[in-house]
Amino acid sequence: FEASARELGLNPFPVPSANMSRAYVNPLGLQLAPCTYCGFCEKYGCGNYSKASPQTTIIPVLMKRENFTLRTDSEVLSVEKSPDGTRTTGVTYVDTSGERFLQPAEVVVLCAYPLENARLMLLSDIGTPYDPQTGEGVVGKNYCYQVMSGATVFYDEEYTNGFVGAGALGMAVDEYNGDNFDHSGLGFIGGGYIACYTTNARPIESHPVPDGVPGWGSEWKQSVRANFLKTTTVGVHGASMAHRSNYLDLDPTYTDRHGRPLLRMTYDFTLNDRRLTAHITPVAEEIARGMGGREVNVAERKGSYDTMPYQTTHNTGGTIMGTDPQTSVCNRYCQSWDLHNLFVAGAGLFPQNAGYNPTGTVAALAYWSVAAIIDQYMADAGPLVQA
Repeated sequence: FEASARELGLNPFPVPSANMSRAYVNPLGLQLAPCTYCGFCEKYGCGNYSKASPQTTIIPVLMKRENFTLRTDSEVLSVEKSPDGTRTTGVTYVDTSGERFLQPAEVVVLCAYPLENARLMLLSDIGTPYDPQTGEGVVGKNYCYQVMSGATVFYDEEYTNGFVGAGALGMAVDEYNGDNFDHSGLGFIGGGYIACYTTNARPIESHPVPDGVPGWGSEWKQSVRANFLKTTTVGVHGASMAHRSNYLDLDPTYTDRHGRPLLRMTYDFTLNDRRLTAHITPVAEEIARGMGGREVNVAERKGSYDTMPYQTTHNTGGTIMGTDPQTSVCNRYCQSWDLHNLFVAGAGLFPQNAGYNPTGTVAALAYWSVAAIIDQYMADAGPLVQA
């Protein structure tokens, strides 16, 4: 990948990763171990303590504190409000036995992922639900995803051994991300990065075969056996810009086991998405064809959005931050405009999904918000930003 990209005049670089390359003691005193490249990383907890996820780097310290309680097997049903509707008084949650509890709180932070955060606010009647017909309302607004495409390279003799992987082991180029290139006449905004990763080749979910091979049967099995250790992919992670027609709301028909409406996602790729991926995917293909393989298969992002094939796990929007309560759910400190002691964490705060995964910024924003809660809000409870 690096050699091919440089041949095209691009500047590849190692992808930043939260995997440990060597033993490390973090600022909280937790010992992390070097990554063993087991291939079970990006969708799993790390039993080797080699990944900087909260359950590895923070929660073990919290568990030892007397003022911290972790309630597992519990689900928050709603955020409760004071009679005057200016603050939250706590949350109602249910355990596996079905018993419901009211947990009083001086401050509530929603950390249930962007989709469930938006749903909890809608279920709790906090903020005005977004209306795509009028463009008014804020909760559920600006739902964004990512636009994925790529090119898979198949080799005859060269072993890529994709099963020896880590969470972000690879290289990327950034010349087609954001405003790093001239958009004149292209008809779209944004961009994306192009990368080649070795994260996993877990057999049940990873079985690349060349185009034209049947999707099942003996020929498919033979092709999987022949290609499993000899493939790699050059992928495009494209930005997803907010659109009036893409949003989250409560489903009018389907409910969960507690009788609450499920979250409904209304989403499809926009013209901006299609133009973006049509422009960048050929670059990924060109890099792939320069990598010396026997065959290159291109997976373009065409047609409507479909939940069946896995694409990415980075959802944004629904509880966006901003400077105006008429157009956003939270202020710059991730504080709800409606209930001053309710804060929201996660990528739901982002009004767009840029050409990078949001995870690192989500972590930084969480620390920023917590600092504001401790240093400002606890000293003088109330709105941290005057609308």
